Amino acid sequence: MILPFQTEAEVSAAIPQVGRHLRADKLLAYPTETVYGLGSAPTAAAVAALGRLKGRAPGKPFLLLISGRRMAEEWGLVFNASATALSDAFWPGPLTLVLRGGEGRLPDELRGKEGGIAVRYTSHAGIARLVALLGEPLTSTSANRPGGPPAPGADRLVELFGPEERNGELLVLDGGVLGNVPPSTLVDCTEAVPRLVREGAIPRAELRRAAGRLAP
Repeated sequence: MILPFQTEAEVSAAIPQVGRHLRADKLLAYPTETVYGLGSAPTAAAVAALGRLKGRAPGKPFLLLISGRRMAEEWGLVFNASATALSDAFWPGPLTLVLRGGEGRLPDELRGKEGGIAVRYTSHAGIARLVALLGEPLTSTSANRPGGPPAPGADRLVELFGPEERNGELLVLDGGVLGNVPPSTLVDCTEAVPRLVREGAIPRAELRRAAGRLAP
């Protein structure tokens, strides 16, 4: 099923159905401020289903979209000095931080080899509102098949994941066609000294202008 998800009215109408869908450990395709994402509720069963849909190699975790630092901390994630400075400067926005914590609250399948979980406070108004009303994070990975470019819109999503959309496993939120935007910048904040994993929408120089010595 495809639901329109662009105007405030469309977002309001879609959220109850999206909530029921995710609580059943089913999957979602949705727009973000960068690219379309695929996601699920933060449960082991839903994360496993997302891995099967994406064809994801074991040991390569997904990130979490949150509605703010408070939600991340409620789920046990820990902000050190660097994570605090960077999140204050760039959230909501296309910055993903890898944080320690979340043991016993979040599936271990979300944890990378460095021991952290990647999180982002999205600046996409509709998805930020959805996550806030759900009261829990939404997992996220780019909406593509392995090695291919992310889908720019709902039509391409249905081409890529048609069987799952038709059988009701995947619900598609149509946020229009997205431009060619770089992915989020990814910073590992699991240690005292942060490490730039991927330079994306926010360049390293901008991180350093905003956070100084607390930036990678």
